[in-house]
Amino acid sequence: MSAKSTGAGRRNAQARRLCHCAAFTLAEVLAALLFLAIVIPTAVEALHVASLAGEVATRKGAAARVADRILNESLVTTNWSNGTQSGKVTEGILDFKWKLTSQTWPQDAMQLLTAEVTYSAQGKDYSVKLSTLANSQTTVQPVGTGTIQP
Repeated sequence: MSAKSTGAGRRNAQARRLCHCAAFTLAEVLAALLFLAIVIPTAVEALHVASLAGEVATRKGAAARVADRILNESLVTTNWSNGTQSGKVTEGILDFKWKLTSQTWPQDAMQLLTAEVTYSAQGKDYSVKLSTLANSQTTVQPVGTGTIQP
């Protein structure tokens, strides 16, 4: 009888040691929770900033295309000498406000044309400016219909 009790006692002691070694202590659990309390808000904020940057970059590209189109149309139609012009363009579901200004260039008989396009992304306003020089004395003719005048 004593042999059986000693064997059972050893098995119970081994089981208790295995069970005791496999558990986390309260300090380890609290340290892990503290770590997660710091990491999760930081990761969420990083995702928010990345989302804002992506949206701003997408709309900035679209605004640059709108500004380029406004400058090109103004150069072809030569209506840029009329002073400041403005308007609104819708591209897809996005609205862009634009303003075209013409200023005298200090050298030669040139004009500085600037197209400024404003847009909003996540509640903030941004703008893109594109500029080019234009000669007010040059006339534009369609290609293939005659000679180009200097």
